[in-house]
Amino acid sequence: MAKVGIIRCQQTEDLCGGTADFQFAAKGKGAFEAVGPSEVVGFVSCGGCPGKRAVARAKMLKERGAEVIVTASCMTLGTPLGFPCPHKDMILAAIRRALGESVTVLDYTHPAPKH
Repeated sequence: MAKVGIIRCQQTEDLCGGTADFQFAAKGKGAFEAVGPSEVVGFVSCGGCPGKRAVARAKMLKERGAEVIVTASCMTLGTPLGFPCPHKDMILAAIRRALGESVTVLDYTHPAPKH
């Protein structure tokens, strides 16, 4: 079972409890199909715009056992508001640059719900 750390958007913390993120991880669905059923070892925010704390938080998640770092769908797909993070590409690139190939980095957790 893969050990994952999820980084979410701080702006959506009060709108989403992360339930779908945890369910998709446990079942190995959505982006987790790439790594299979997963155990979430940490669930943190990006630290707020523009996400400069995301790299330090990704490193911390790795130190705590995460083999996979995932940016939640609220950041990359904009769920639940339909407004993706304008800094998502820089955040993902910075995490990948900082951690190299020592961890897998996934860019969403679950598909956006259909309304």
